[in-house]
Amino acid sequence: MSSSAQTTFPGFAPEDFDVFAIPGLEPRMEALIERVRPKLHELGHQLSPMLSVLCGEEMYPHVAKHARRTVHPPKDTWVAYANNKRGYKAHPHFQIGLFESHLFVQFALIYEATGKLTFADQALKRVSELRKQIPAHFTWSGDHTEPGGTLHSDLSAKELKALLERLKTVKSAELLCGLVIDREDPLLRDGEQLLSTIEQTFTTLLPLYRLVR
Repeated sequence: MSSSAQTTFPGFAPEDFDVFAIPGLEPRMEALIERVRPKLHELGHQLSPMLSVLCGEEMYPHVAKHARRTVHPPKDTWVAYANNKRGYKAHPHFQIGLFESHLFVQFALIYEATGKLTFADQALKRVSELRKQIPAHFTWSGDHTEPGGTLHSDLSAKELKALLERLKTVKSAELLCGLVIDREDPLLRDGEQLLSTIEQTFTTLLPLYRLVR
């Protein structure tokens, strides 16, 4: 077991996911800050050393603040890890976060990322390789604001190519890939096992990060 997985982490409880059912920006943010954010900070602290070693460069944790919101309450929250101390949105990064329905652990290139063209070019040359490397139960998505996605096992080579071509040609396009864990999954209550699963997931997703780096 890795050193980070030996440190106590409480895991996630149903109440953490219920935060996103609270109506109103202020009440939801209050619950999010009290219940969920400390766990995200803990994940940031515990996993950034492991991720730094894995990526071969310093990876800094960034916990979502939702500071720009004035009306609509957030429907998800996360901690992102990037090689930039000041921010993550313009960089390829890893994320751990929650929607009301599930926890996600993923690699992300969102709309602001500068490496999308490089990534798409490299990935398009390696479609068959990626189809073998990515586990069948992982999920692909083209929109970080939506909880849905397509299972790798359900994504044809043609559809994966289309996702990558869109990333290359559409300025606002995004690409995310990783593990979705249902809120009812007992794994979420076992902090030690969850940390281990997150580490394994980051390791599995490393080839995607390297395509950009």
